[in-house]
Amino acid sequence: MSQCKTDRKIQMYEYKDTKANGIIAMLEGFFTRYIVHINIVHAVMFVVLCILLFLPLFLSEPLVSDTPLSHFTVTAHYAMWGVWFPLVLLSVVLSGRSWCGLLCPMGAASEWVNKKGLRKPIPRWMRWEGTPIVSFIVITTLGQTVGVRDHPEAIAEVFGGLMLAAIIIGFIYGNKKRAWCRHMCPVGLLLGVYSRLGAVEFTQRNKKRIGGDQYQQKGICPTMIDISAKEESRHCIECFRCVNPKSKGGLTLRLRRPGEEVENIKAHNPNKAEVWFFFLGTGSALGGFLWLVLPLYQSLRMQLGEWFIGNEWYWIGDSGPWWLMSVHPERREVFNWLDFFMIVGFMTAVMLVVATILYGTTLMASKIAARVNDSQSSSEWFVQLAYQYMPIAMGSLLIGLGGELFNLLGLLGLNVDMIKNAKLILIVVCLQWSYYLGYKILCNQGMSKRRCIGPLIPGMVGSTAVAVIWYTAIFGGFIL
Repeated sequence: MSQCKTDRKIQMYEYKDTKANGIIAMLEGFFTRYIVHINIVHAVMFVVLCILLFLPLFLSEPLVSDTPLSHFTVTAHYAMWGVWFPLVLLSVVLSGRSWCGLLCPMGAASEWVNKKGLRKPIPRWMRWEGTPIVSFIVITTLGQTVGVRDHPEAIAEVFGGLMLAAIIIGFIYGNKKRAWCRHMCPVGLLLGVYSRLGAVEFTQRNKKRIGGDQYQQKGICPTMIDISAKEESRHCIECFRCVNPKSKGGLTLRLRRPGEEVENIKAHNPNKAEVWFFFLGTGSALGGFLWLVLPLYQSLRMQLGEWFIGNEWYWIGDSGPWWLMSVHPERREVFNWLDFFMIVGFMTAVMLVVATILYGTTLMASKIAARVNDSQSSSEWFVQLAYQYMPIAMGSLLIGLGGELFNLLGLLGLNVDMIKNAKLILIVVCLQWSYYLGYKILCNQGMSKRRCIGPLIPGMVGSTAVAVIWYTAIFGGFIL
């Protein structure tokens, strides 16, 4: 009887493998056949992005009653913040960085001008792995001070500025490569990190050597991956240039379980820079949400303003340049230097507090793990166990920076309480996934279920702390 069950399982797995292979063959055949026309797609996307960014600047002010169907400015706003940002971020769970390689007009423009440009060597400061993290934090904070979620001028400034930077970097640096996508793009960093959770990867057909993410500027990869040693997803933009179904070498598309790479992160080049992005990015997203809803923020703003006025520092009430803060009297929103310093300071403080919590819980978990399993040092455990926060960090970014996705639910008839519950469901799902990843990371290092409990608890505390902060931010509570 047991033999029959075993045979049945084997047949089932063979069927799944055959079905998966058929899907892979179809996808590889389609993209390798039509990839020569990808420039047309990029050109269309470039035009669409320019229209979304710049056309609203020349239109009349939308009325409060206007909807995406009645005014293009509202359409562009929802397209950027209700569709593009949140759905592109969510897409990495299904298709990795396919946006970057197949659709992104910024990366494509950067690569195109590189063919005509100076092609100077990529400098060391740009190759520093902290560069895109700094870029992400600066852009996220600037987006809050200029009101990128509310004003078309701010959207044009932030995303138009990114496009201009991509073109300039591409014109100056690299040799037929995407130096912008690999080293500078804040959105590329975001999608690259979370592509590790993705259900697809490009892997070697015949593994030649190991090493993980070797840097190679002379190969065919536009983001400078040495494909003969590729073991991770974060820098792969899935452009299909390294895929040839008729060849025995190169890379091939592989379908996998979402989160599989993170569950086995030790074998996929865990990276300290990514860890700090989880810590800092989660806090930055929380800060960008909390300053809008937290009564404590308004109380601190009032106290600080009174202190400045009491010391006759009246300049704090003046408005600064439009490119640094929101100055829109026609929309009844004019920030002054007090608002600017408060937003920047508050977001930075929240970012550091959250990063400290996650750092502390991860440090505790790593020390316990090293005692339970001394096959590697506590510092190695620290980097690996930090990856368990990926889902809760991703959920934080979706709610904090892509909240318009949830506001779109209001157009479908959902009331405020239903939208809040949708956010809560997302946080709960991400929290459970973070718990699971922590458990799998430990188990895949040879720990028994009983021995996993000790090092798993601190990580669960860290993930839960982020979830609790979000719960109170969404529904109100003791920390508000």
